[in-house]
Amino acid sequence: DRTMPLARPTGQIPDAAWTSGFREMTEPWKGAVGCLGVAVFFAMTIGIISWQALEQSPEEWVLRGRTGGMLWERRRGALLLRVLPAGRTVAVIAVGGVPATEPPPPRDRCWHDGGQFCYTWEEDAELRLSLEPPPTPATECYGVRWTPLRPDVMLKDCFSMANVSWYGGASIRAQRWPLNSAESRAQPFVSGDFSKNPVGYGPVLERYFLGSTGVTVTVAPDVPLFLSLESNRHFCLETPAGRAAVPLRYLLCVQTPPLPRLSPSHRSPIWQYYGPAGSAAKIKRGLKSLAKKLKRHHLREGVLALGERCTAILAAAVRPDHVPSERRKRHDSTHGWDPSLIKPLQLSITLSPYTSIASPLFLRSLRDSEVASYWLSLQPRFGGCSVPLLTTWKGRLCARLNVTSKAALSWYLARARHLRQALGATYMVFEGAEGNAFLEQAVPPPAELAGDQYTGVLAAALATLGNATVISAGARSSHLPLFVQMSPLRSDWSHAGLKGVIPSVLHYSLLGYNFFIPDAVGGSLDSDTPGDQELYVRWLQIVTFLPVMAFSTPPWLCCDAWVLNLTRQCIQRHRDFVVPLLIKYSEEWLRLGYPIFRPAWWLSPTDPTAFTIEDEFLIGDEVLVAPITEKGQTWRDIYLPGEGHLWMDTNTAHVFDGGTILRNYSASLAEVPVFVK
Repeated sequence: DRTMPLARPTGQIPDAAWTSGFREMTEPWKGAVGCLGVAVFFAMTIGIISWQALEQSPEEWVLRGRTGGMLWERRRGALLLRVLPAGRTVAVIAVGGVPATEPPPPRDRCWHDGGQFCYTWEEDAELRLSLEPPPTPATECYGVRWTPLRPDVMLKDCFSMANVSWYGGASIRAQRWPLNSAESRAQPFVSGDFSKNPVGYGPVLERYFLGSTGVTVTVAPDVPLFLSLESNRHFCLETPAGRAAVPLRYLLCVQTPPLPRLSPSHRSPIWQYYGPAGSAAKIKRGLKSLAKKLKRHHLREGVLALGERCTAILAAAVRPDHVPSERRKRHDSTHGWDPSLIKPLQLSITLSPYTSIASPLFLRSLRDSEVASYWLSLQPRFGGCSVPLLTTWKGRLCARLNVTSKAALSWYLARARHLRQALGATYMVFEGAEGNAFLEQAVPPPAELAGDQYTGVLAAALATLGNATVISAGARSSHLPLFVQMSPLRSDWSHAGLKGVIPSVLHYSLLGYNFFIPDAVGGSLDSDTPGDQELYVRWLQIVTFLPVMAFSTPPWLCCDAWVLNLTRQCIQRHRDFVVPLLIKYSEEWLRLGYPIFRPAWWLSPTDPTAFTIEDEFLIGDEVLVAPITEKGQTWRDIYLPGEGHLWMDTNTAHVFDGGTILRNYSASLAEVPVFVK
């Protein structure tokens, strides 16, 4: 048997003779053979393309877990999270920053580990998917890590809102529930002050998103994150370009419960002081006068709350601010404040981590060369003195407390304790905890203050003051025994006013901030229609069922006598009916991690109708509150969640089936529909 040689032998047949003889034999067949080869090549190419189009799946599994896995979808260049055995897709993640290429084949050794998948887009980015340890046996989690391979690559993953309602993330000016109808440009995911930046993110946010399909997204705390919301399309997680090899990392989990938290306590209602504030003597007289008026109107319970300016004036009369190094003069107690003047009411004072650059406090620290020790400062590159990082707070140029300094924090906490004792205050409110002063000045922050680290560090320090402490922001601090003050709302019927109350309640509670203080009844920001009695009443009816009732305008100043009587009834209902419920479900929160204030879909998790209801809320599983939020209406449609349950109207004792909608249900101005299961 003979086989075709690997190489033609030479030297036996003269090349010229062999070539000429073979040419004579093959000349007539050359064209036919060439055409046949071209035809075969095209046929094979068409066959391969047809096989890919008809036989090859548009999706490919890239990582399989116990109850689901991740797939790559060719058409959109997207990652899919799918649960088994139903094969239901719970999240669609459009990939940005890299070419939408064919499904990624494995490129490195991590493919040999069944718990990981890796792929590299040459010179763009590397993707690594991994199975992660679940928090509970019923949960499966997948880690997603993108690493840019060039500084100019901006990583961007967008989570589709098609057939999924999303909750959590950031608070916005006109809060929505779910987030699907919200709109926001890409901006740093950092807590902010709406009075400074109305289109920015609000004071409470967490890197946690929950989808109605049961999926959660948790972004790593050290990722420099940007977030954008495009109404009814998607929300996107981004990392800024220009930073070398800064990865985008997040965790996808299915059926992950929130972590247990602690529960503080707070006395209700809160009456904000609105009297004269020109001097300590005037404030004392004003507080005494307000206490007498509350007593005369049979509203003797609660707390009188002083704002920051009044607190500073009253505190200066007790003892002026000092830096720790200065000698303190003996104080004449005859000018002090006597808390018995307002008993049985209690006092709340307000502080902030800011000080005016014209204040004696700042000037003394400047004189003693202690600016960098006590206030955020810019460090010089090549030696020299530190320069205080100045920012604005309530219209004044200020310096901000340096929370990375143990000496500064110790001094600040000691000063707060002293003021609480000297003024006989029961509660302390700390404003100005939100925001990143470095980013506001377009200055790169130090690593220890990146993102919302300032808020987290300050919150942890303030928690040592006890559970009678209120803070204006929250970021990775929902486990602390602190109350969170909600942002001020407009005195109107919009989502920046009354309609935004319930979405904010659900948003805060879902993120773990169950103990919050809502904005004052009627809203505290001016609007085009001040003194709206109907708005005041509808607002009052909602806050009756929240942790704390707060008032900036007493009912006898804005409304008719019947509203004053209604206010008394609501305060009593809060004390006798709501507070026991909150205590009961705070214990469940500690034990199981369930939020106290729950959306309608909590009892109807498979009913799409429940996913977008933003004007009702549950207290635990047994009370449904469905107030009126439209001006002039005395009726509304009410969704009763939980098919198979029975709900009783507390006003009429009528009983209805769960899983139904009550159309045009009556609710007069003096009534709020409340149902018990």
